[in-house]
Parts: sequence; C-alpha cells; structure tokens
Amino acid sequence: MDTIGITALIRELAALDYHTMHNRDFLLTWEKADDEIAATFTVAEILRGLRQRNITSRLFDSGLAVSLFRDNSTRTRFSFASACNLLGLTVQDLDESTSQIAHGETVRETATMISFMADVIGIRDDMYIGRGNTYMRQVASAVQAGFDEGVLRQRPTLVNLQCDIDHPTQSMSDMLHIINTFGGVENLAGRKIAMTWAYSPSYGKPLSVPQGVIGLMTRFGMDVVLAHPPGYEVMPEVEELARRQAAQSGGSFARVDSMAEAFAGADIVYPKSWAPFAAMERRTELYDQGDMKGIGALEQELLVQNSEHMDWTCTEELMRTTEGGAALYMHCLPADITGVSCDHGEVEAPVFDRYRVPLYRQAGYKPYVIAAMILLARKENAADTLAAILEGQRPRIR
Repeated sequence: MDTIGITALIRELAALDYHTMHNRDFLLTWEKADDEIAATFTVAEILRGLRQRNITSRLFDSGLAVSLFRDNSTRTRFSFASACNLLGLTVQDLDESTSQIAHGETVRETATMISFMADVIGIRDDMYIGRGNTYMRQVASAVQAGFDEGVLRQRPTLVNLQCDIDHPTQSMSDMLHIINTFGGVENLAGRKIAMTWAYSPSYGKPLSVPQGVIGLMTRFGMDVVLAHPPGYEVMPEVEELARRQAAQSGGSFARVDSMAEAFAGADIVYPKSWAPFAAMERRTELYDQGDMKGIGALEQELLVQNSEHMDWTCTEELMRTTEGGAALYMHCLPADITGVSCDHGEVEAPVFDRYRVPLYRQAGYKPYVIAAMILLARKENAADTLAAILEGQRPRIR
C-alpha cells in the first residue's frame, strides 16, 4: 500500500462516527455500532500500510499493556504483544499464580494495582460459561471506579482476547481476511459462509469462535449457515442475535444438522470443533462445586459423544461441492489435521496444506486489529493522529 492509499483510508476514517469508542472497552462485537466496526477495520488497514511503508506508528513514549491469559494461547498472546509494541507500549503478563490473587486479593484491588500506568488490559478467560465476560466487566467496573475516585490518572481500556461468549479479536481478523479476499466489504452481500462443527479428538473447545463468527458475519448481508450435529448447540441468545442481525442486514441465517448441506455452494467454509453449550454449563457447575472427579467424568462423556460424529470432517470431496469447488477455507488455528496432528480430525491434510498460506494471512491480521482497538480507545480523534503520523513519516527501521 502506498501513501496515497493510506491517505484515502484516513479520509474514510474521518467520515465515520467512531468517537464514542474513546475510553471505552472492546468486549463484544455486537455492542459496537456499524461505524465503530468499520473504523476498527480501517485503522487496522492504515496501521498495516504504515508498517509496509516502514513508517513507525509508536504513539506512546511510555506506558504499560497488561495481559492476563487464563487459558493457553499462541496466536492471540503474541498478537497482543505485537500490537502493543507497534503502538509503543510495554507488555507485562499478569501471572495469577505468582501474584497476590493467589492469596485472595479482590478483583477490584488487583485491577487498580495493575492500572496505575496502564493504557490497556487484555484478558483471555474462556474456560467457564458465565464467568469470562463477567470477570472482564468486573475488572472494567473496578478501573472505572479507580478513575472516578482519582486513584488512577487514566482509565485503561479492556480488550477481550477471548471469553466464554465472544472472541472479537479473532472474528474481526477473520472478517478483515474475508473483506480483502473478496475485494471489499461491498462484495460480501449474498455470499454464503458455512460455520460448521467438525470432529476433534479433544474436548472442551470454547464456543466463542463460532459465536463470534455468527455474531459478526451476519451484519454484512451474508448468508450465514451454522451447522452442527444434534446436541452441539451454541448459546441460544447468540443464535437469536445472529438471526436478527441477518434480517437487518438483508442477509440470512440458518441452522442445519448436515455438514454437506452447509458446504453446498458455500463461498467460505469454517469447520471448527466446539463443545456443547449444555455440557459447558455443567462443567461450570462442577467447577463451582470443586468436583474435579465429576469434570473428569464429563470429559470422557464428551469424548465419546465426539466420536459418534467422526464423519464431520472437512474433506476434498466436500470442498468440491462449494462454490466453484474453491471456497475459502478458514480456521482460527491450530487445526486438528488428519494424519498430521492427530489420527482423525477437523480437516484432511491436503485441504489444510492447500490453504496454509491464506490461513497464515488470516492470522496475520490479528495484531493490527488489536492495535486498532487500542488506538481508537486511547485517541479520541484517531484520523488526525494517523494523519500526523503519516505526515511525519518517521522510519520504523533507520
């Protein structure tokens, strides 16, 4: 992207109504207005263009970005660190096992103590239904109180790096990949995307990826199909949200119980395993009771349930039934690849290998999306800020 293209994007950003994002958190995509979603994509593309042109986008001379990961992560952890570094922030991981949280420190106290010079707090908390997003809002409430009371000189922004409900940094990265693959958001209306369950030899994968996909893609006039075997339902309120958004955008939303039906004529396919909503509710109840033996038994029950649907896998045969036999294959990674990472999994190795480079590009949007979320929250007039960066053109590598 040349400087003319970056300038055009800054003009597009200036025409959007995004100013209410200032000093606000990014917790669920469906809490954001259409212009705010568009602004996030636009800023991400501007930042990507600046880096391609070797122009620094370090807005901060100092400042802290705190990360708290309550679940394992590779892509999102390093994307958050990359995004913060891109903007000039230093990342500090909060390890709960070595903090006073292990000694019973309250959420309010922890949130305040880590926020004295923090500009952003990124949290991943996706393990237990009814807990992750709630915890993020408790932290947000605590830092707001600290700011209102004059304890904190600034109110850090919270970014949801995956919770029990949504994975906004993932779905936004996915969407930006789709937008660029199909030549612009104006080319998405009427395209079919199949978000389908797929077999995995492991259990307990979060629902937040499929929920994030149907909770975002239905806003763009697309024909969104959610497919899964009976018993693998997602949260009913998210499904209802997707249905409502599809109607508002002029697209459609349907739920089917056949992978073949979902793939037929699809422009985009996203085969991904997830755990049943009802089972994850039971898991949370068992955790609250301290019943680890019960959780172990539930795990075995779910593995048996998964094994009854081993035919739900992305094959070359299914890919040939998609639009032109060449649908865009997507995955949040890591995928369970048959014959590579497991004996039998979500996708056949030839399919994955053919789409490996596009998959890596898909993942590569995430640092810019996260950086855009942070920038829009920290700078009230992001368009002017980015215009000044472009005008100054300080080289990133000298």
